[in-house]
Amino acid sequence: MTVFGCRVCGAALTVAVSRVVLPVHANQKAGGAQGSLDPVLEPGTFAVDPLPLGPPRRRWDELGAGEAEALGWYAPRPGISGGPAGHVLLAPGDVHGAVIDLALVLDSRCCGVAGDVPNMVCAACRAPVAIRIDDCGLWQAVWLDPVATRVIEDGPGPYPVLGWTDLLAQRPGLAPSEPYGGWHPIWTAAVASALAHVLAASGGAPILIPDHRVAAIFRPVLDRLGPAGTGPERTLVLAGPGLLAVEGDVVLVPEHPQTGELWPVAPPATPIPLAWEVWRHLAFYRDPKPVGRSVPMLPEALPEQIPGYRLMPDGQIFLGVLSRLPEVRQPWLRAVYDRGRSYSYAYLAF
Repeated sequence: MTVFGCRVCGAALTVAVSRVVLPVHANQKAGGAQGSLDPVLEPGTFAVDPLPLGPPRRRWDELGAGEAEALGWYAPRPGISGGPAGHVLLAPGDVHGAVIDLALVLDSRCCGVAGDVPNMVCAACRAPVAIRIDDCGLWQAVWLDPVATRVIEDGPGPYPVLGWTDLLAQRPGLAPSEPYGGWHPIWTAAVASALAHVLAASGGAPILIPDHRVAAIFRPVLDRLGPAGTGPERTLVLAGPGLLAVEGDVVLVPEHPQTGELWPVAPPATPIPLAWEVWRHLAFYRDPKPVGRSVPMLPEALPEQIPGYRLMPDGQIFLGVLSRLPEVRQPWLRAVYDRGRSYSYAYLAF
């Protein structure tokens, strides 16, 4: 089992957890949400962020020639963190040996705490060890500081790794609509990430989308953003476990939620990672067949309710993913990126 503890005194800080992929919505700021969102991870799991977090920070114009690309950034960002990489993300309920220290709460928001410096301390020795996130519009989370914490027990954890067949049977997709009728924030995050990869893979050529469900999600925003080239069309298709093989140039495939493995596609097709919950729903949800008016229907048997407005991908996630793809240096794609940076709100509505 994997248990994390304090590097100073060795006290355990978490329950036994299994590693999963860092979700695309891990750092999402869902505008307009009322109160905190759910825990970002399922209980009993953890994920590791490979990117640096926290101070010191540097402005883009302070970086030397080639330094940004050496750090994996290919387009200007508001600021580049020089903090430690490898923060460990957990559901708050899995952290049992750390408490919030009000003296360390430097970034208090309207309804809770947030920030990128530790605001939790080890309950045994009072060393700062983690960042607690709990504010409106943010996913509830705890981030363990990689400098102040370490693995004290290592093993496979409570959840075995599932094969693709077992994933299909045990991990259903996520409906796109929330109870209040809006788009689920995981959908806005997952589509934003996939959209960045689709544009990068397109090379600026027009994109054809044969599947009407995939087209309903991606077509409107692609029409707004481009590509607007005149070369041969590139076909965007859906592929993965349980689906019949379909030829395409750009292929939306599921990312294994535990290992990060992508469903393999044959070259020269380009795989586009899509979060499992969204891919699973797109691939297998089908509207129920209508029945006669004399046959009563339970509420849960009614057809899926799609939000009444088009999906607007999360703009911050789109720009963040695009800025780490070398293709963003192409003039046409850099123009898309720069146009998005000029918008201050969270969603890609330009």
